[in-house]
Amino acid sequence: MNENLRLPLRLAILAFATVVLQQAAVAQVSIFGVSADITPLVVMSVGLLAGSLAGAIMGFFTGLLVDLILVQTLGVTSLLYIVIGYWCGRLRELRDPSHGLVPLAMGAAATAVAGIGLAIIQFLLGVDAPVSFLLAQQIFMTILVNTLIALPVYALVRRIIRPALPDDPRRRRRRAYTTGGLSPLESRSQRLGQIPRSSR
Repeated sequence: MNENLRLPLRLAILAFATVVLQQAAVAQVSIFGVSADITPLVVMSVGLLAGSLAGAIMGFFTGLLVDLILVQTLGVTSLLYIVIGYWCGRLRELRDPSHGLVPLAMGAAATAVAGIGLAIIQFLLGVDAPVSFLLAQQIFMTILVNTLIALPVYALVRRIIRPALPDDPRRRRRRAYTTGGLSPLESRSQRLGQIPRSSR
């Protein structure tokens, strides 16, 4: 298989499988009175692992599939998921977060953007969606439930798409430092140590 097609193909299959699994299984299970929503978590995970472009594309197609399956206004969920995927990808590109709890925080943020953003857009479009304390409570509980499952979802997505990801030179350098390679400072000090005393 062409190396350039490995990642897009895996992302397409992942997007389709995520939406089907969400609607067929996850949405049917109630936790604390609400159902988890793994779709923003998967988009967030792709952004953190593959960058802003892959995250935005994943967000667009995942959101489009959600809108088609739920028979709602096309583009609403796509818009929100593009934002989620893009900004999670930008975080990876600018900060290269390696802390194990980053997916936890980003999962909560992604769910908040999806839930609050959808409520605001539906209100602006005049959709019959009651804005009340009950809706706010439901969004808060969904954020809480999604935060609890963010790490397992991130780990699963990483396992699925990591073989298709291009090697990141920054991570390659970091691995070299932690596995016995010399950092720039160590290399310089070693070179200075090899200079004969008579030439100093």
